[in-house]
Amino acid sequence: MCELFALSSNHPANVTFSLTEFSKHGGLTGPHKDGWGIAFYADKDVQIIKEANSASDSECLNFVKSHHIKSKFVISHIRRATQGEVNLENTQPFSRELGGRMHVFAHNGDLTSVTTDKYLQHSIAHPIGDTDSEYVFCSLMDMFKDLWNSQQVPTIEDRINVVAYFSSLIRPYGPANFIYSDSELLFAHGHKRTHKDEKQFRPPGLHILSRACFIDMENKQGIKGLDIQSSQEKQKVMLVASIPLSSENWEPLNEGELVVFKDGAMIKSVKIAA
Repeated sequence: MCELFALSSNHPANVTFSLTEFSKHGGLTGPHKDGWGIAFYADKDVQIIKEANSASDSECLNFVKSHHIKSKFVISHIRRATQGEVNLENTQPFSRELGGRMHVFAHNGDLTSVTTDKYLQHSIAHPIGDTDSEYVFCSLMDMFKDLWNSQQVPTIEDRINVVAYFSSLIRPYGPANFIYSDSELLFAHGHKRTHKDEKQFRPPGLHILSRACFIDMENKQGIKGLDIQSSQEKQKVMLVASIPLSSENWEPLNEGELVVFKDGAMIKSVKIAA
């Protein structure tokens, strides 16, 4: 299966990635060669760098590692293709504009026959590629169209309700682990996935880790393949990953759990029956 990673922090941080290293976690080195992508938010806009090939010999990845891009929200995806050809249009993360800001989505799983669901419509956003992931993301944008096209920014509670409803629609079709951001909030939905040496899907599908204060972060155990740097002394960071990236106490999300982050802190956890 694919792998997801995300970061939320209260101050912009330099995040240096080795996506090649991430793809090794869980003993899944071989399959993750069908594309990679990373999104760095800058206020309401986002910079996305992605390729439809392996990260192991990527010049673009070297660019990412050398430029130390600062961001409060980072979303990353490493692809193992299940639906859709191996090309750029099927490479995640996906993005769309709505309500004057960029929305970004990345999914891990295989949503079989999801295109038959009558509640997943497309009127304002349409898929460019042919993946199940982009299909449902466009449907999520459709669910948000009235809220985000109003004169005011939707309330946090209204946004959470929409994402929770969306997650309940897609879970019956297969593993529905996803990360989504509207440039202010970061949503992570954990479901189920395959784990090392297993073929059956089971929870957890995502894990989270809190790191508070940059000074403490320096003394914590490092994460191989990931370097977080900040000039702020009071830095709060929440990390989300498909598989724990260190021996620290990563918290597994329950099956069907939706968590919401803002400024490096969890502001809501919604445990929904799977």
